[in-house]
Amino acid sequence: MYSSYQLAQKYLKYYFSAFNGKGHGIHSPFVFNFIAKILNDKKNYACYPTIEAERKKLLHNTAQIEVKDFGAGSALISSNKRQIKRIAASSLKSPKYGQLLFRMVQYFKPQTLLELGTSFGISSSYLASGNTSGKLYSCEGSPEIAAIAQQVFNQLPLKNICLVEGNFDETLSRLLQQSGKIDLAFIDGNHRKAPTLLYFEQILQNCHEQSIVIFDDIHWSKEMEEAWQIAKANEAVTLSINLFFIGILFFNKDFKEKQDFIVRF
Repeated sequence: MYSSYQLAQKYLKYYFSAFNGKGHGIHSPFVFNFIAKILNDKKNYACYPTIEAERKKLLHNTAQIEVKDFGAGSALISSNKRQIKRIAASSLKSPKYGQLLFRMVQYFKPQTLLELGTSFGISSSYLASGNTSGKLYSCEGSPEIAAIAQQVFNQLPLKNICLVEGNFDETLSRLLQQSGKIDLAFIDGNHRKAPTLLYFEQILQNCHEQSIVIFDDIHWSKEMEEAWQIAKANEAVTLSINLFFIGILFFNKDFKEKQDFIVRF
């Protein structure tokens, strides 16, 4: 994991090398529309305050839970008690990026969605709210954390989320057999190179030309940067968009040549 200082240096490099956040200078109509209609959509959608109210509860919850952390290769590397508010503060996606996930789902209307790394369900709630006629399969390794996420879903309430508990190494392949084609996947469950790429390759088998795969924390560490570089170089990928904190992959064969965009967000 990079230090705050290292991450700040990388962000500055990204900021000054990225395309303007308004789309100026971008000749791809698809990417220009993505910026104009998704990145720069400033509407305050109805689900925003209700989901953020759940985040606020989590950030003030002083209760402790026993948390199991899984590392690479299905190894259980630690088990300890932590305060819910501390987990929430360190693991939940910011409103800016959670709401971006909502807008992507609302715009592209994926019917079958997959999330690796439910945490307390805030990102899941944004994904599921973007298309309530679709279905989100959300995977979480810790039963204690999954139980709290389910409470969040019940409170909102969201009926289109299937919460899957267990180590991804054991649950993902079975889930992909059950789910069929994946229209949108959000990979946020393991910040190590080998497992991240393994999950990507598995998900890729269920993708199609209109699928979207989103990687979280692509600059979190050297391993995650390497995983992102390898994933976007995959021959099935026809377009990548780097927003620094997340990376987005597209597979549409209508794009005549492969392009990689770094966009300010």
